[in-house]
Amino acid sequence: MAAVEVARRRFTVDEYYQMARAGILGEDDRVELIEGEIIEMVPIGTLHAACVRRLLHIFSTKIGDNALVDTQNPLRLSQNSEPQPDLMLLKPRDDYYATFHPRPEDVLLLVEVADTSVAYDREVKVNLYARGGVNEVWLVNLQAQQVTAYRLPSPSGYKEVKEYGRGDHIVPLAFPGLNIPVQDILPGD
Repeated sequence: MAAVEVARRRFTVDEYYQMARAGILGEDDRVELIEGEIIEMVPIGTLHAACVRRLLHIFSTKIGDNALVDTQNPLRLSQNSEPQPDLMLLKPRDDYYATFHPRPEDVLLLVEVADTSVAYDREVKVNLYARGGVNEVWLVNLQAQQVTAYRLPSPSGYKEVKEYGRGDHIVPLAFPGLNIPVQDILPGD
């Protein structure tokens, strides 16, 4: 039996927004545009939400006015990709990015929290961020109870990858004085 070729229609960010304006994509649709494909996002569980809240609290109290703490909002990576990371530390702007969504050069740190989507986040999204030039990405793996830091982006992925467990401390590149205990990030005991 011969393999069947299926033609896929890829979309640009502009077409993605046209679909939203036309009502094809609704405000409550949990989707993001990844390499031209509209991907349905996994529902947010309680541990995932608790972890994002922990990160929001840590960074809001310790970073102050040195960065904008942004949660689950778009990042314009390219003409075909606009994911919605769980948390970003952005370079401060007086207009709070009212005229355009942040781009990789605006990101001081990006964090993805994964419970059931670990493989997808690691293999697809982290590599997408590397190709886009996001300087540092943390992947919080709730199942393994660890944080993986990805640094030094390149078109083929991140050149530096380091895993941190509950007894470790992690320091964002953009804030070398901020030493965060990994157990403060992870929900549970």
